Amino acid sequence: MRLMALAISVVGLCSVSWAVDKDKTSERLDDAADLFNEIMGAPDKSIPQDLLNKSSCIVLVPGLKKGGFVVAAKYGRGFVVCRNSSAPGWGAPGAVRIEGGSVGLQIGVSSTDLVLLVMNERGMKKLLSSKFTLGADASIAGGPVGRTASAQTDALITAEILSWSRSRGAFAGVSLDGATLREDIDENEHMYGKRWQNKQILNSAAQPPASAAKLIASLNKYSPRKVG
Repeated sequence: MRLMALAISVVGLCSVSWAVDKDKTSERLDDAADLFNEIMGAPDKSIPQDLLNKSSCIVLVPGLKKGGFVVAAKYGRGFVVCRNSSAPGWGAPGAVRIEGGSVGLQIGVSSTDLVLLVMNERGMKKLLSSKFTLGADASIAGGPVGRTASAQTDALITAEILSWSRSRGAFAGVSLDGATLREDIDENEHMYGKRWQNKQILNSAAQPPASAAKLIASLNKYSPRKVG
């Protein structure tokens, strides 16, 4: 009887833990949507509209943790969303983690938000792998700021991924060479109830979870279809 009671207690604790983790995933999805809305809601300090419209996928990582005197991309958790392959609009999100690498001197800043735009098919293929290193496995460049900012430089034209960071409300292009981007299967399980890899979600017919509705609506509002 004691063993049965202990087993029931363990199951109950696991269920509570699962529910808490799932709620945190939903909160992160809302944070990602808020991050994108806030950035695009500031015309003079946003991602250039032409770059957003040309992008194939977007990665949003709200609240990376600070490491020492530089903001290190450690333990940051976020989401990648790609455009639907057969219709306008954005598809189901996959979860990612970003680790290692620095985003420059940000002394006194407790966290940094990151936004990555994946600009072409080469970059998309990297997202379908379980792990890759920015700057080594995929070319990356800091993106320009301002809705009408010029994007006609060699680095921006050839980069597979463009990156931006936001600290204390300041938004700027930034390079993330050396940081590792990997899929987050635990987070995917909280969203979909299955331990899916991102290649099973991105550009597929996977049904987005209800908790991602705000994020997808925000992406569709500012860039409903790919241009170019």
